[in-house]
Amino acid sequence: MKGHTQETLVKHQQHLQRQRDVVAYRMKKLAAKQVDFTKKTNALKEKIKKKYEDMKRVLDEDLRITLTQLDMEYQATECTIEDRIERCYHLSQELDQEIAQLSTQMEKEETDDKDAETERRIAETMKATDPELLQVDEFKNEQLLSLTINLLLFIRSQVPVTKKLFQSYASDVVLDPTTAHPKLIISPKGDLVEYTDTWQEVPENPSRFDTTLNAISRQGFREGRHYWEVQVSGKTYWEIGLTYPSIPRKGREEDCWLGRGDESWAMEFFNGDYTAWHDRVAHALPVVAGQHFTRIGIYSSFPGGLVCFLGADTMTPLHCFYVATFTNVLHQAVCPGHDNQGSNWKPLKICDASRSAPTL
Repeated sequence: MKGHTQETLVKHQQHLQRQRDVVAYRMKKLAAKQVDFTKKTNALKEKIKKKYEDMKRVLDEDLRITLTQLDMEYQATECTIEDRIERCYHLSQELDQEIAQLSTQMEKEETDDKDAETERRIAETMKATDPELLQVDEFKNEQLLSLTINLLLFIRSQVPVTKKLFQSYASDVVLDPTTAHPKLIISPKGDLVEYTDTWQEVPENPSRFDTTLNAISRQGFREGRHYWEVQVSGKTYWEIGLTYPSIPRKGREEDCWLGRGDESWAMEFFNGDYTAWHDRVAHALPVVAGQHFTRIGIYSSFPGGLVCFLGADTMTPLHCFYVATFTNVLHQAVCPGHDNQGSNWKPLKICDASRSAPTL
C-alpha cells in the first residue's frame, strides 16, 4: 500500500511538472505576442507620424507663400489705416477746438438733450456687443476642414511636376524569359522577376545569361524618350539599367554584370548603398545613403544621349550618365540579386510608369 502511494505521488509530481512546463511555454508565447504587439504598434505609430510629416512638408511651403501674400496685403492695408487714423486725429483736434468755443454758449435744455443722446448710444452699443451674439459657425468650419483635405489631396496629385512629364514618356516593358538566367523566374506577363535557389529546366540558347542573374526586355528602342519604373521595396540587393544587345551573356561573370562593360548602364543597391555603374567605373552615391526608395525610375533620351536614374517615390535624381550618342538599340535590364543571406527573396516588379504609385 505504501509503495502504491509512493508511485501515485511520483506520477502526480510528474503530471504537475508537465503542467508547469505547459504554463511556462504559455508564458513564453504570451511574451512573444507582447513583443509582436509592441512592434506592430510602434510600426503603426511610425507610419502615422510619417504621414503627418509628409503633410507638414507639403503644407509648409504653401503656408509660406500664402503668408507672404497676406503680409503684402496687410502692409498695404496698414498704410491705409494709418492714413485714416491721422485724418481722424486732425479732425478730432478741430472738433475739440469748436467744442471749447461753443461750451460757454450751450443752454441747459441743449445739455439735457445731449445727455439723453449719450444714454441712447450707450444702450445701442451694449446691445450690439452682447457676447451671446457671437456664435461659432460649425458648418463653415466643417467646410473649411473638407476644403483643406481636398487641397492636400490635390497637391499630392500634382507634385512633383516632373512626375507628370516623365509619365508622358512611359514605356511598356516586357521581360524576355529566353534571356533570363536559369535561377530566375519570369511571370507570364513578363512584368515580374524573382530569384530561386533551384536551377530551372529551361532551353539553352545564345541569348540566355548563364553566369549573372540578369534578364532583359523583349523589345528595344533606338529613338525617342523613354521612362520606366521598377518596384524594389523590401529588397536588399538589386541591379537595374539599360543595355545594348551586345552585352556578354556567357563567360566571365564580371563581363556580364550590368554596368561593368561599355554596353550597359546600371544602378546597384546592396545593403543600403547605392552605386551607379558604367564601363567598370563605380559612382558611389552617399547623398542618398540611408534612403530606401520603393520605386526606381529610369529615364533615357536618345536625342539627349542621357540615362538618368531617379528615386521615383519623390522623383529624386540619383545619378545621370551623359552618353552623347547611343550606338545601338537599348533594352531594359534587371537583376533581382541572390538571396543575400535570406534577406532578398522579394521579386522585382515592372510598374505602370504612366500612373503614380498608390499612397501607402
